Amino acid sequence: MAVRDDWIIYAIFGVFVCLLLWRVATQWKVKSTEAENLRVSVVIFGVVALVLVVWQGVRQASPIAAHSQDKTITVFAAASNESTRFNLLGNVLVLIAGKDSKIDHVDIEPGFDLAKLANDGRIATGDAQDVPVGLYAKASLEKLGVWPSVESKMAMTVNVRAALAYVVRGEAPLSIVYATDAKIESGVKVVGVFPDNSHDPIIYPMAATVNAKSETIQYLALLRSAAAKSIFEGYGFSVLAKPTF
Repeated sequence: MAVRDDWIIYAIFGVFVCLLLWRVATQWKVKSTEAENLRVSVVIFGVVALVLVVWQGVRQASPIAAHSQDKTITVFAAASNESTRFNLLGNVLVLIAGKDSKIDHVDIEPGFDLAKLANDGRIATGDAQDVPVGLYAKASLEKLGVWPSVESKMAMTVNVRAALAYVVRGEAPLSIVYATDAKIESGVKVVGVFPDNSHDPIIYPMAATVNAKSETIQYLALLRSAAAKSIFEGYGFSVLAKPTF
């Protein structure tokens, strides 16, 4: 993969956050003459590709991942400048139904009867083996003591957007997704929120690589600005990094 020296590459988990990073950069460039020479190329990778790209020498990567898997941690530890690392965003795991569903509110607590709610239908989420939202969903359902009763009902998808689409198309009555994905889809409604203590925190850490140029650090600072905070919060993320300007 050829990478131009004057590009800043952001390797992340998922299209949605990727597009937001691009939007932050675009809005900033409109407002700030200091950004005239800042070029941003947004590239989307899953964990395996992220590992390969970073190790093959992408010069100015700022990797973001939605799930702290061991291999992602390994990439951060070995390839990142730890002094630049910070937790940028947070998210919430939610249960959704179609906008016209008779299901309106679900108290998600230990032993809640998710299988009964799904009736004869499926419950969509990301693949619980390697898709972040699926890993969170399984961990939460196990902690709540519900997983054995719904495992056979789970419809595993390749990513969170596909899980969302199951409900939008009426192929599943319920889905477990991120709050941010539910927020931008008019065809669904949030009927329940999973307790934060039922799964690991959903965070999006960010850092420059050890070989990053000064422009990368400049963009990392931008992502901690009040302007960026406003954009992220508008899409339903919690901003974990305190604005610096």
